[in-house]
Amino acid sequence: MNLALTGLLVGMALGFAGYFGGFAAFLLVAVLGAAGYVVGRLLEGDIGLGELGDLLRSRDRRR
Repeated sequence: MNLALTGLLVGMALGFAGYFGGFAAFLLVAVLGAAGYVVGRLLEGDIGLGELGDLLRSRDRRR
């Protein structure tokens, strides 16, 4: 599945959630989708836990 189709499906899911469930449902779907994306990337081995920790930490803390 290419990125354009994936983006289309995600946009449609968020649109349906926002239309039928309101803004809270929109946010819930967006947060759970992002979490699922990160877990999927971890399981595929595209990113490691160390890299994920670096992304979550603020750059200001390292200085």
